[in-house]
Amino acid sequence: LNESLLESELFGHVKGAYTGAHRDREGRFELAHGGDIFLDEIGDLPLSTQVKLLRVLEEKVVERVGDHRPIEINTRIISATNRDLTQLIAKGRFREDFYYRIHILPIHLPPLRTRKEDLPLLIDHFLYLYGAKKNIPPPTKEVMAKMLDYDWPGNIRQLENSIEHAMVLAETNEILPTTLPPKLHESSDRL
Repeated sequence: LNESLLESELFGHVKGAYTGAHRDREGRFELAHGGDIFLDEIGDLPLSTQVKLLRVLEEKVVERVGDHRPIEINTRIISATNRDLTQLIAKGRFREDFYYRIHILPIHLPPLRTRKEDLPLLIDHFLYLYGAKKNIPPPTKEVMAKMLDYDWPGNIRQLENSIEHAMVLAETNEILPTTLPPKLHESSDRL
């Protein structure tokens, strides 16, 4: 989303705030009042949006785009990023005050390549998620060996997409080595 659409999505807007704003609209923070809001890839937020979010966190109010009336909110922010925010701060691309405001209870999740023991459980989950109607059996030993051998640079998102890819190509109710994405074959071809 571009910056103005992002603000409208997060904070809402009033009718006539911009071309296409035909009615008042609540933002995600208002909708999450009394609950949680998850902001993914927070390291990619523009500095101007970081300033506005900092104000939301400190004052517990939002203002809809095109309006100056504060709306009180009680929303907890949970955020995630795959970026090193301290490096972004050093480069001037992430606000240090905003960092300390969101860095309350950090949870570091190591990359999937360092916790391959999680693969079988995650694979089972995605098979259930995407294959419940097809009754897909667990992967064969050969398929599992290819998946365990791969380093998963795209982490869990890549794993999920790979399972979905294999299921789309599966002509039977079984994931075969031939239905796996080509990238998974590259690592075992080097052996």
